[in-house]
Amino acid sequence: MTTPENTCFAPVTDRHTRVLVLGSLPGVASLQAQQYYAHPRNHFWRLIEAVIQSPLCVLPYEQRLNTLLAHHIGLWDVVAKARRQGSLDSQLRDIHHNDLQDLLAQLPDIRLVAFNGQTAGKAHIQLPAHQPYCILPSSSPAFTMPFEHKRDAWLQLATVLNT
Repeated sequence: MTTPENTCFAPVTDRHTRVLVLGSLPGVASLQAQQYYAHPRNHFWRLIEAVIQSPLCVLPYEQRLNTLLAHHIGLWDVVAKARRQGSLDSQLRDIHHNDLQDLLAQLPDIRLVAFNGQTAGKAHIQLPAHQPYCILPSSSPAFTMPFEHKRDAWLQLATVLNT
């Protein structure tokens, strides 16, 4: 059986993006829905709701993206394409990375790159030396840390957005 090749989505950014959240590569549910963080048990949208103190989960997907941009938050992935059976990052094979430096050069207001989980966080070595970054607990349901602990870590994004 051939392992399928998965491709990331286009970045969701604009010139006012201050915080760029980078995941690894969309999982099966997200790829099927063609939406970032589509798995119903993924905590991403709830975590960002806490950061921006505005409802997201009840909004249609396009409105979620527009709300992120209105709050100066961008999304993308560190992996451009890879082979993976299932959704676990540990199963990523034949990885081709996105050009993070090229995207960051297009974001004049960028203040922080936030990696969603340890797998994505390994890409911090691709960042320019002066670029502030943080590695956050994964929003994935596979990472079993309680939601409240994840939320507490993710709230540091609010500080950057509000300055």
